[in-house]
Amino acid sequence: MVFIPKRGLCYDGDKFKIKAQLLMTKQIYLAGFDVFRQDAIAHGQHLQQLCAEYGFKGLYPLDNAAPSNLRGELLAEWIYQANIALIEQADAVIANLNPFRGHEPDSGTVFEVGYAIARRKVVAVYTEQQEQLIRQIPNQEQGMFALDEQGFVVEDFGLNLNLMLACSVQANCACFEECLRFLQQHYAKA
Repeated sequence: MVFIPKRGLCYDGDKFKIKAQLLMTKQIYLAGFDVFRQDAIAHGQHLQQLCAEYGFKGLYPLDNAAPSNLRGELLAEWIYQANIALIEQADAVIANLNPFRGHEPDSGTVFEVGYAIARRKVVAVYTEQQEQLIRQIPNQEQGMFALDEQGFVVEDFGLNLNLMLACSVQANCACFEECLRFLQQHYAKA
């Protein structure tokens, strides 16, 4: 069986049949700090277009417009509930785990990844930080340990992310489209 990328078709060489995969019915929640970009809506539309090119429907957190009368904690609660509803609706999650405001991924995105894993969703993450964590975070060796600037041990498991992320996701990729290719192959096998 050979999968034809971006078309959602499988060619069965043994039986000379082409069957349409219903990938477009697969919905992907697009998690990440991208919602804080100045061009967040245009960027989200770009990500959704890439999803469509691979046969998926992208669910972007800014797809839902919050009621204009909400402020402060009420607005925050509305956003939280809307994002949880999108994750529940999704078949899979692609999460941007690039560093945000420091060395680590955005905490809200990390929560969404954990929530999706707990709900048994397929999760693919991407980060340009593909080097081992020990090489990403400034540290100094002190005896048997590598300590960061605050004096905490930097774990050295040979992973590019904290082990709770790296060991729980189905794909740890370098870019968004690599996640899409993984999901395309994942669902083609199903």
